[in-house]
Amino acid sequence: MTLRELLEKLPDSEIHGDSSVSINALTCDSRAVQPGALFFALRGTKSDGHSYIEKAVTSGAAAVVLEDAAAAPDRLPWVKVSDGRAAMGLMSAHFFGDPTALKPLIGITGTNGKTTTTYLLEAILAAAGLPAAVLGTISYRFGATTIDASHTTPESTELQRAFNQLGAAGAQAFVMEVSSHALEQKRVDGCHFDVGIFSNLTRDHLDYHGTMENYLEAKCRLFVELLQPSQKKPRRRAVINMDDPSGRDIAGRCACPVISFGIQGTCDVRPTTVESAVTGIRATLTTPIGAFELTSRLLGRFNLSNILAAVAAGVALDLPLAAIKQGIENHTTVPGRMERVENGAGVTCLVDYAHTGDALDNVLATLKEIAAGRIITVFGCGGDRDNGKRPIMGRIAAAMSTLAIVTSDNPRTEDPTVILEQVKAGITPLNIREYRPEELTDGFTDNGFVVIENRRDAIRCAIRLAKADDIVLLAGKGHEDYQIIGTTKYHFDDREEAAAAFTENKP
Repeated sequence: MTLRELLEKLPDSEIHGDSSVSINALTCDSRAVQPGALFFALRGTKSDGHSYIEKAVTSGAAAVVLEDAAAAPDRLPWVKVSDGRAAMGLMSAHFFGDPTALKPLIGITGTNGKTTTTYLLEAILAAAGLPAAVLGTISYRFGATTIDASHTTPESTELQRAFNQLGAAGAQAFVMEVSSHALEQKRVDGCHFDVGIFSNLTRDHLDYHGTMENYLEAKCRLFVELLQPSQKKPRRRAVINMDDPSGRDIAGRCACPVISFGIQGTCDVRPTTVESAVTGIRATLTTPIGAFELTSRLLGRFNLSNILAAVAAGVALDLPLAAIKQGIENHTTVPGRMERVENGAGVTCLVDYAHTGDALDNVLATLKEIAAGRIITVFGCGGDRDNGKRPIMGRIAAAMSTLAIVTSDNPRTEDPTVILEQVKAGITPLNIREYRPEELTDGFTDNGFVVIENRRDAIRCAIRLAKADDIVLLAGKGHEDYQIIGTTKYHFDDREEAAAAFTENKP
């Protein structure tokens, strides 16, 4: 594709030099520039891409897109734009054939529940005869085609390439998680959404957004800007969780019609009866196209909310009610989301990605409702991330568990002991017993907590202490198969560690 052809989507751009130059790749990473690539000089939070233009030129870039003409190269064609990130999104979509223009695209944003909802929608779409690709925290995948996930929502150059590849592999629809970072950084500009889903908004990513107000505004872009009806997608819908105060705010600002869902109130999609047990959920749901009964292996109120979101999206897409029901019931588990670790000890061992206060509170509230025995929770907080949520998570875990085992998550470049002390600061006001690890050799009698920095040791302690009918929750890392200590990534999988601990603990 020529530079001139790429600029068809940017009528306000200023081209300097030969616009007939051929472009064979797009990137905003100067280290990835190869001969013939178009380099986007973007201003980031830590560095300015304009500083790397010369490096891109040396590496063989064919042309440069920039915002600051003062940094323009002497030897190459260059394009001045007012917003480099928006330009990259639109040009990337055009370069890769606008893959979301002719196929349904459902985007899910919110603090919690995005991944589970994508898996539920994948099952619903499959039941409706629309095999879908899923792009999110775990991977970007369709059938046998899997692309490693660099971010929940990658840069637009990677994202549009992934859409192109997954569409070529046979995907008839796309379901994706849309992060707040991606919305603010315009990585999804150029995507043609049919349905946008809002799950909830609770404290997270404040190390980036600064305030909850900024965090909410980033989420709002999907509903206020990117769901505006267009020539290619004139019929768009927003699916909004009305149980969440931020959802009610967003619903009043949407650029398209809203389908509401919620456990409370008179939403468009809501339950009329609910039964919850350790085996899953049974419920009767009412929708604008009829009511139906369903059973699901998923656990808890928060997963009922995820189910409602997926059902409402199915309604928004005009899918048959039978396919919606079949998809929900066909779905069994999501990697690292309340994922069971099978064992012969009669213990319910669950691995979950809950890494925010609200997510941990939701999981533990569910477990308290269905627990026949004690709840032992192993959790930690990641380093180089929002430290304000650490005492909050500590308080929630200790207050809602029989025993909370505080351990490392991904400490990254922070001192793990500092993170643990910040978590502990939320537990101390509860005035519950703090055990020393050696005191737990013969079990425990009082509700309390213990600090065990080494995550492997913490998991083994929990499994050793658990008895039949107890629940062990391993929270925070979920599907992750690594632990980041310093700047090094080590293989570590909570599911593997728990399975090994059960084997070692056999009588």
